[in-house]
Amino acid sequence: MAAPKAKDSDRAPIELFLDMLAAERGGADNTLAAYGRDLADLSAHLAAAGRSILNASTDHLRAYLASLRKRGFAAASIARRLSAIRQLYRFLYTEGRRSDDPSAVIEGPKRGRSLPKVLSIEEVDRLLAQARLGMNVDRPMPERLRSARRACLIEVLYATGLRASELVALPVSAAERDSRMLAVRGKGNKERLVPLNQAAKTAMRDYLAMLVEAGHRQKTKWLFPSFGQAGHLTRQHFARELKMLAAAAGLRSTEVSPHVLRHAFASHLLHNGADLRVVQTLLGHADISTTQIYTHVLEQRLKSLVRDLHPLGEE
Repeated sequence: MAAPKAKDSDRAPIELFLDMLAAERGGADNTLAAYGRDLADLSAHLAAAGRSILNASTDHLRAYLASLRKRGFAAASIARRLSAIRQLYRFLYTEGRRSDDPSAVIEGPKRGRSLPKVLSIEEVDRLLAQARLGMNVDRPMPERLRSARRACLIEVLYATGLRASELVALPVSAAERDSRMLAVRGKGNKERLVPLNQAAKTAMRDYLAMLVEAGHRQKTKWLFPSFGQAGHLTRQHFARELKMLAAAAGLRSTEVSPHVLRHAFASHLLHNGADLRVVQTLLGHADISTTQIYTHVLEQRLKSLVRDLHPLGEE
């Protein structure tokens, strides 16, 4: 199905809104493209009703959301569309292009928020042990190098909670510095610092030494180069390797992904006493509400503290 196109009269307000997102909020290219598609779809729906973005009413917007439900959109997808619509009309109202905000009184769809899948510390250890099996000196160099890359990827991801896209794009200089902090460029081109533990630094140093031994160091600027072509390892390739590794380690591969390891990083930190705001900063979340999916971990910890430490706790 071809992507919807915005009505001619709607292109200018949509483009102005996207320009604002890029310039003032540092919107990533993928985010801007998604917003553009969503708002073009809204424009096409309004055009069929003889309306445009600048003269649509609240009822027209509600009719559009109802049409999404009839088209089989999930509650989460409808909520994302409504978020884009609200931000657009808030911008148009602020800029004086509308005298009202027709989206302000629209309630979003009710949806349950699923808890993130998390690996236990023991399961992370099993993944790492499986990755290191191929690093034995009696194995061929290509196998040793791939195994060292997998082990390093997992060790750094679990130690930092990086997004998969941030992890695979690390420069080789990240492993050459003897630094306690790692500078990461994340969503919206925003830079943040995350601490590196000794296990992650050791894994990076060992992997880099093997990269030099195999003669790849002079050919690339990436810490995790793609061995088959130019550029760095893709996050999709890493995800596939991780699932294969999980199956070999006796874990359910359908429940293991780079994002699950990121969840494990956050959940294990909170379980051991980290502050939610600190975890928000480490994960690079712009809004604390995104980090609050982990509050179930805090609730469990508070219950155990009361049970174990309160003088009238359970015997």
